[in-house]
Amino acid sequence: MSIVKIIEVIGSSPIGWSEAAQNAVTETAKTVKNIKGVHVKRCTAIVKENKIIEYRADVKIAFIVER
Repeated sequence: MSIVKIIEVIGSSPIGWSEAAQNAVTETAKTVKNIKGVHVKRCTAIVKENKIIEYRADVKIAFIVER
């Protein structure tokens, strides 16, 4: 039997929400092993002078806990 843990993180990118989500997974993978899935919960952005300057993705990352 496997145990799956879920953590919530926020990734950011100057390019788009897809890259923001990928950045969240990439950064999480530096300290968490066995990532099996990601759920994008919410996408937001920072606007300056009527232009989006930073995209943010609030994601839940699921990984298997090693025993």
